[in-house]
Amino acid sequence: MSPELTTRHFDALGSTCELLSFGSGQAALERCEQRIRDAEARFTRFLRDSELAGLNASDGRYVPVSPEMFAMLQAALWAFEESEGLVNAAVLPALAAAGYDRPFRQGLTEPAVVRSTQLPPLPEVLLLDQATRSAALAPGAALDLGGIAKGALADLLIDELGENAVCNLGGDLRVRGAGPEGDGWHIGLCDGSLVALRDGGVCSSGTSKRRWGHSMHHLIDPRTGMPAKTDIAEVSVVTDSALRGEVYAKSAVLLGAAQGLAFLEARGVHYAAVPAEGARAGASPDVLPAAA
Repeated sequence: MSPELTTRHFDALGSTCELLSFGSGQAALERCEQRIRDAEARFTRFLRDSELAGLNASDGRYVPVSPEMFAMLQAALWAFEESEGLVNAAVLPALAAAGYDRPFRQGLTEPAVVRSTQLPPLPEVLLLDQATRSAALAPGAALDLGGIAKGALADLLIDELGENAVCNLGGDLRVRGAGPEGDGWHIGLCDGSLVALRDGGVCSSGTSKRRWGHSMHHLIDPRTGMPAKTDIAEVSVVTDSALRGEVYAKSAVLLGAAQGLAFLEARGVHYAAVPAEGARAGASPDVLPAAA
């Protein structure tokens, strides 16, 4: 008898989450959902009593953090270095200045004025002490771990889901196994193409969702502290892990088509990209080429 496919859908981490597994059963999916909800309570910036909110309010003092938080902060520092500074978790003051100061579902307001200011490099404002498992943030600095947390959690939870499964956390996917047809899981990319993947991550990033006002969106360029101005609407990246895919996709969008696609090609990953409206007037179809 073939293993039964079990699925679970729910909202968490500010996104829609989807868990699929052959053979693990509902109990495993329920455990994964609970771990995701626990992570949300720990890493959210919107709850005053979350661990991240406590760290953001620490005002330069070293504070002890949980093993889960310490690992996530290490992931944030890795993401900064891997992206050459483009993925900077110290983006929260700029996000709040742009109007993203509450959960998106509550409705956001475009501020009258948003001033350009370069964000400080993450390693200059976030310090970790391995010996005491503590962290310090420079006064005035504050972290948003949203995308990094989704990618890192998807990589972590795939083990819980078994040898043939998908963990999709709001578009950051980690997959493993032969899928329902035996040739891997078929995952859609932003340009409408499909990839069949047996082990790895697929992540998309872009500016077309989470928009408010006339020009505000959630993807902040750390070089300006403003919502990114880019000629790419969305990028999907296929790589070995969801965290790496999250970092690469976001970096490519921030860099724009010319530099962003070169960034991805230099790293040898498969990707697909869709240009922003008007970026390629007259092009048909309105899609940038995918690359192996």
